Amino acid sequence: MAPRRPAELYRAPFPLYTVRLHPRRPLAITAGGGGAAKTGIRNGVHFLQLEQIGGKLSASLLHSHDTETRATMTMALADDIIAAGQDASCHILRFSLREPEPAAGRNGSREKGPRKRKGPSPVGQDETQNQTSEVIVESLHSVRTDFSPDALQKAVRFNADCSLLVTGGADGFLRLWEFPSMKKTLEFKAHDGEIEDIALGPDNKVVTAGRDFQCCVWQQDQLVMGLCWNENLPSIPDKAYRYQACRFGAVEDNAAALRLYTVQVPHKRERRPPPCYLTKWDGKSFLPLLTRPCGTEVISCLSISDSGTFLGLGTVTGSVAIHIAFSLQRLYYVKEAHGIVVTDMAFVPESRHGRELLAGNEAALLSVAVDSRCKLHLLPSRRSLPVWLLLLLCAGLIVAAILLLQLAFPGFL
Repeated sequence: MAPRRPAELYRAPFPLYTVRLHPRRPLAITAGGGGAAKTGIRNGVHFLQLEQIGGKLSASLLHSHDTETRATMTMALADDIIAAGQDASCHILRFSLREPEPAAGRNGSREKGPRKRKGPSPVGQDETQNQTSEVIVESLHSVRTDFSPDALQKAVRFNADCSLLVTGGADGFLRLWEFPSMKKTLEFKAHDGEIEDIALGPDNKVVTAGRDFQCCVWQQDQLVMGLCWNENLPSIPDKAYRYQACRFGAVEDNAAALRLYTVQVPHKRERRPPPCYLTKWDGKSFLPLLTRPCGTEVISCLSISDSGTFLGLGTVTGSVAIHIAFSLQRLYYVKEAHGIVVTDMAFVPESRHGRELLAGNEAALLSVAVDSRCKLHLLPSRRSLPVWLLLLLCAGLIVAAILLLQLAFPGFL
């Protein structure tokens, strides 16, 4: 059965480049912009309230934080702290949610219920809408993170305990910052050219994917090893593909294990496009475990669910897919879900609030794109029998077999 077309949750007044979901609150944060200084299209970070209404997941705009002339291209979230990559800098923002005070009635009393305030609508137009919370955003720091002629921060990540922030950009340098002081502790040239993605692993190891065909594992500024995804595929030349994305993911039923996932895309476009590839690696030894093709559309972004069960892929042609992490098999695919390149995606967290939002679905994925839209992709629960029912069926089959043997061979028992 073909998947349902994704629902449009929200439309921004500018291109969207990144999305994150809060792990403890039903809150999505999207950001982007159109380069206001040159185009006049505003830039901002939008806070969306997620809730189930009539059995469907919906999003309403709580707050629009103006980022002036700076478009947010990358973003990392640590509880209520946002690290936003804007041009050549990383801006650290802190946000808080405050319930609005009841509005005063005609007789001077306080009326209960949501208040109305002027604000951008989900389709980017100003209109009066109900607000259930007020979002307050505070700017804490701003540090320069890229020094190339066409400076652009392309990746940012927090480590597990949020004591460290790592950034990478167009100049190929990896920079490590103490958090929250934002004191730079280390910088070194990691790649000849742009850093496409960063993943933080165990023992403070950092994995970087660059446009120089390299995917490297670092301990501080020391190269631990370079990954070679095609070592068991001798028919593929070394520089036919480059690494586009890298992410660590958990392993179901094994809390001590990690897997690294990388995406490889063709370096050159051809009339008959070759496939892109997904590779799964052991998260400690960094040995390749499995590589599978994932279609001929060029992959633009990668996301992993909290449990490590599912991988989300977006493409430059706007398509969205969900793969199962264990086998890398594709479970869900919608061609051209967006009208243009998918820039980022995020799975609904597997927390209490997240399970409420899932409403019985096995997974839910949010995708954003340059077409200014945030869309929802639902993966329905796969039909399976409960363990107790399987055990009951097995017991019934054993009893039936014994009875048949007794009928066929009297005195069997």
